Amino acid sequence: MFIYVVKMGDSLYSIATKYKVTLESIRIMNGLTSDRLVPGQDLLIPTNVYTVQPGDSLYSISQMSLISLETIRLINGLQSDLLMVGMQLYLPPRPKYESEGFSYITPSTPERNLMTVQNFAPINTYFGIFEYHFLEDGSLSTLDDEQLIRIMREHKVAPLVVITNLTTTGFSPELTRRVLNSPELRERLINNIYNLVKSKNYAGVNIDFERVRESERDLYSGFLHSLRERLKPEGYFTTVAVPAKTNDEVSWLKGYDYGGIGAAVDFIFIMAYDFHEASSLPGPVAPITEVEKTIRYALNLIRSDKIILGVPRYGYEWTMSNGTVESARAVSVASATATAMKYQVPIQYSTEYQQPFYSYRDESGKRHIVWFEDSRARAQKLELVVKYRLRGIGAWQLGLQFAQSAILVREFLITKKVL
Repeated sequence: MFIYVVKMGDSLYSIATKYKVTLESIRIMNGLTSDRLVPGQDLLIPTNVYTVQPGDSLYSISQMSLISLETIRLINGLQSDLLMVGMQLYLPPRPKYESEGFSYITPSTPERNLMTVQNFAPINTYFGIFEYHFLEDGSLSTLDDEQLIRIMREHKVAPLVVITNLTTTGFSPELTRRVLNSPELRERLINNIYNLVKSKNYAGVNIDFERVRESERDLYSGFLHSLRERLKPEGYFTTVAVPAKTNDEVSWLKGYDYGGIGAAVDFIFIMAYDFHEASSLPGPVAPITEVEKTIRYALNLIRSDKIILGVPRYGYEWTMSNGTVESARAVSVASATATAMKYQVPIQYSTEYQQPFYSYRDESGKRHIVWFEDSRARAQKLELVVKYRLRGIGAWQLGLQFAQSAILVREFLITKKVL
């Protein structure tokens, strides 16, 4: 398998012919619903034999196939880097790194729940069911999750209940402050989480308290420690989602003590995305530069085998007006690609940030800017998981379509199971 970037004048037929694969195999692997392509679009090509094309070099083939030059040379018995057009090169399977996967699922219809679990169970150790939220009295909201829990266990994936501080107006630091500052409410919340995990046959919990203030920094780490003490004797997992940070200087991130949190839980899901988001200026959602800085910072405080790298299955589309952002919305990877195809605008790629982007004007003349994730971007993040020997990789969230992602995970990783 290798990643091909569509060039001007390419068609699905010409690409299939060039690399001696079927059109249908390319459609299926890339989740294509149309044969229309745009320059800059990335396609996974399902073959382990690469046919050298005009302009190819061993370096460019190495980049496309995610295999080192040395390996390609050795496996093909090459005495030099000189290539002949039409030469066929064998692309060997990558050595696979054993890891764990953790991705989020939001409950849907029984049919869609089953399809999602079946599709993603092979590459996930845990699924986080999103979400229950706690109330001012330490009680928990309700959720219709019994079918999801059952089919997850049937497919050997450990279900984790996601507990948040969501309210009708979004994630609430004030709600977190009130509950964590009250020993009675804090203990009641821990008891309610324990009872929920036990009564509904969850394998554990994933805590996702967002916008935690610096004033609750130690209380939050302490809460996680107490929660784990309650759950661990019965074999339940205590896990947490934390925002990405590259230092401890940013004021709104000081509520998250990576070291204290890492010591308190079984593993941490680092949300290494939203470096640009709906309320910011347009820019890369998960730039590889910031993602790697986040990993390096975290490794100073947390063991590598406790870190799950969280990656996005989406991007953002900003609507502009006179050079300023008028509005913005999240878009799935599939939707972002489909929009580029609809308006027939080329997709560009930032080699600095390892993220694709493009802009277009809609029917009313308004300019839109889109940054998102693609297979090239995902491959770079998978390489970081292997490079830094992390516990694994996970995604927000599986309802957002990104057909190539699961294929790439299987190329890089072997997923361990705990059930």
